[in-house]
Amino acid sequence: MRLAWVEAGREKTAMNVAGLCCVVALALVSGVAWSQAYPAKPVRLVVPFPVGGASDIIGRAVGIRLAEVWKQSILVDNRAGASAQIGTESVARAAPDGYTLLVVEPTFTITPALFPKAPFDVLRDFAPIVQMGRAPHVLVVHPSIPVKTMKELIALARARPGDLNFASPGTGSMGHLGLELVKQRAKVNIVHIPYKGAGPAVVDLLGGQVSIGFVSVSSALPNIKAGRLRGIAVTTAQRFSVVPDLPTIAEAALPGFDLVHWWGLVAPRGTSADLVNRIAADATRLLELPDMKERLLTMGIEALATSPDQFGAFVRSEVEKWGTLVRDSGAKVE
Repeated sequence: MRLAWVEAGREKTAMNVAGLCCVVALALVSGVAWSQAYPAKPVRLVVPFPVGGASDIIGRAVGIRLAEVWKQSILVDNRAGASAQIGTESVARAAPDGYTLLVVEPTFTITPALFPKAPFDVLRDFAPIVQMGRAPHVLVVHPSIPVKTMKELIALARARPGDLNFASPGTGSMGHLGLELVKQRAKVNIVHIPYKGAGPAVVDLLGGQVSIGFVSVSSALPNIKAGRLRGIAVTTAQRFSVVPDLPTIAEAALPGFDLVHWWGLVAPRGTSADLVNRIAADATRLLELPDMKERLLTMGIEALATSPDQFGAFVRSEVEKWGTLVRDSGAKVE
């Protein structure tokens, strides 16, 4: 009888193991099938900046092409305000099902240094998907400012401390901290005027309400050609092919100066690895197409296509870099 009991126990155990394996297999198959069926409804793409800025432009450019591939609508949701925290928090709190994605740029990785009480954790609450592009910023001035070079701008700022001002897309943006770094390196006093996004900042630059700004190549180039703004220099270590006549800030006046703007996609934490990889693969294929590269380049953006792991490592390095810059520059929320 004991032998019969043991054999029965073994049979029962075997059945339990077999059943568990079936459940796991079914879950895996269901997960793969679910991933392959994605998206089964419209996807919301949150841009935490107003319409018209570089983040909005690249988000829409990539979103339109993904919609064609997925044969599903992508709804661009511009949720600006609070230095991009409003839109970013909405995605951090969204369901991790792949139907809410966020366009991010340097402000995303600057937030931990300037806003330690932000309602989300950049490194904990998001799943990196892909880095989509990068570009320099262009330091521009309104034509009423009597300077044509970086050295002349620095000399004027030193002669008129506190008289000049600069526009940024918001406190904590790259446009803000980049010019704070210029101020620190050049030892000048220029007043910061924060706006709710790049679009409104450029409007007031064009109107002469503010004197100076870091703006995207796509915003700067047509206005420079039309004489509405004067280009002074680019922020990257090397000159940019779209504006080859503009020197770098480093070569013009401040050796070692190098700031790059970039854009990427993230999802809420908890989004499955299969789904993250699926979205990344589709976005990568689009970003590697020659016509897509050319389209972005006409907007002043160099297309990129990184893996989720590569983008995650880049985000971590950017958080560290901007944390150091904020501490060294003494920049604070105004």
